[in-house]
Amino acid sequence: MELTQEFSIRPATQSRIQEVDFNHLEFGKYVADHMLVCDYANGTWETPQIIPFGNLSLSPTSLALHYGQTVFEGMKAFRMVDGRINIFRIHKHYERLTRSLDRMCMAIVPEEVFIEGLRQLVALDSKWVPAAPGTALYIRPFAYASEAKFGVKVSDEYKFVIFSGPVAGAFQKPLRVKVETSYVRAARGGTGAAKCGGNYGGAYYPTQKAKEAGFDQVLWTDGRENKYIEESGMMNALFVIDGVLVTPPLSDSILDGVTRDSLLTLAGDLDIPVETRPVSIEDLEKAFRQHTITEAFGAGTAAIVAPIGTIHINGIDYHLPDYTPGAIMYRLKDKLEAMRTGKEEDIHHWNYVF
Repeated sequence: MELTQEFSIRPATQSRIQEVDFNHLEFGKYVADHMLVCDYANGTWETPQIIPFGNLSLSPTSLALHYGQTVFEGMKAFRMVDGRINIFRIHKHYERLTRSLDRMCMAIVPEEVFIEGLRQLVALDSKWVPAAPGTALYIRPFAYASEAKFGVKVSDEYKFVIFSGPVAGAFQKPLRVKVETSYVRAARGGTGAAKCGGNYGGAYYPTQKAKEAGFDQVLWTDGRENKYIEESGMMNALFVIDGVLVTPPLSDSILDGVTRDSLLTLAGDLDIPVETRPVSIEDLEKAFRQHTITEAFGAGTAAIVAPIGTIHINGIDYHLPDYTPGAIMYRLKDKLEAMRTGKEEDIHHWNYVF
């Protein structure tokens, strides 16, 4: 689908960057000066616009508000050691956004709008990309059904938006998690592999119940037998058992995490053995009894790795050993950080640098 016009850019008259405490970044607190907006109507994507960040206007009958046609991505841009900017794995994120949009029967955002739009938006807000170790410019592309018609239908109109903001790392302290066997995040044949809003909204209630019981997050199990581990909170789940990095295989109920994919690839580079296989609750209990499980962590864009200190299974707390800088998860995290900040060669061609 061809674009009807070139990008339209209207810079902000005054920056808000002076409001940011770059020494104490909080995830989700600060938003950069500009955003990209692009509308789809009459079968065509209109002129993409980069404008000052601000509120959106929509009708109370907008279909997204009623029937859940909304998807998003989470990605990051990094300040490299030479001062340039790298948007990490931009094409992988576009591919996943496309799959999510297709699953939700939404119009596919043209690749040019996504790739070039991100480049121009981040370039315009380049001063917002922090340089301190562990920091990044978090980028949130999302799309929603904007047609104003309250009947149940697939929307014929959509709005695509991208905004960003500087962040520090998340989930650095080892988490206490509960294996969830009553509620499910996603079922086979559902939307678990799509990054859509409903997956997150549906996960709130069991997560809140777990937090009320003293846990930080839940380990989700499958929707058929509640027997196999699928995800860790909002992230992919990984374990180190007998020195092997183990993670559940992807399916239509598990999100294809970009960080997960990156870490598994880097594990191969570091000669760390990897197994992609079903991980049952029984497998975890056995590994704890035999003291063969040494690490458990979530992997995602926000945290990169989120260490797990305790796993609660059927009324019993199982504790992981204390983690040291030499833990496999931290070796992988350091390798990833070095590659996307330019300290090491980008041998997998993941960086989009400008």
